[in-house]
Amino acid sequence: MLLRVPGALNSPQVQEVRRLIDDAEWADGNATSGHQSALAKRNRQLPEGSPAAVRAGNLILDRLAANPLFVSASLPFKVYPPLFNRYEGGGEFGLHVDNSVRARAGSDFRIRSDLSATLFLNDPSEYEGGELVVEDTYGQHRVRFDAGDLVLYPASSLHRVTPVTRGIRIASFFWIQSMIRSAEDRRMLFDLDHAVQVLTADRGGRDDQVIALTGLYHNLLRKWGEL
Repeated sequence: MLLRVPGALNSPQVQEVRRLIDDAEWADGNATSGHQSALAKRNRQLPEGSPAAVRAGNLILDRLAANPLFVSASLPFKVYPPLFNRYEGGGEFGLHVDNSVRARAGSDFRIRSDLSATLFLNDPSEYEGGELVVEDTYGQHRVRFDAGDLVLYPASSLHRVTPVTRGIRIASFFWIQSMIRSAEDRRMLFDLDHAVQVLTADRGGRDDQVIALTGLYHNLLRKWGEL
């Protein structure tokens, strides 16, 4: 499932993240690449653990923890601390698949990458190219969202970033280990949660059917969840 999370950050929050990262020291993006990715990647990144990246990443995580759509779609158990990249001057990231396990150097922190996320930090009018292209059984999905919007997609997907031929594309990216390993089960829970929310708005939270469906949702999450 590929999902847009509009307004994951509002405009002042995007500006605050940009204030933190724009003047920081950027490095070769291959510092976090696996062998396959290093052959296809041409961009710049903030080094992991840099003060600017940590502060900006914490701001993003705080906002996402309070975003109902993000939480419902991903059911996060662990989130890899957000990283930041910039593409310019023809920079691109060729077709690749993300590593199945992401580990932070010098620590015992590691996650299974169930979902990948890209949070756009500038508007598409500021650059040309730079599309995130995600491939699945339904074909190619080309993504260029507004600043503050986030896209969630399966980390198992083949994907790429097309060359940026004008301006600079700036984004945050990270991975999520979901409480629900199965993408199919996660999608069913997402659909059920959405149906419960619609019925709650229509009938109120004390309606018997709303209560029954809410109980079903939580019992399935209890049955399938991994903690």
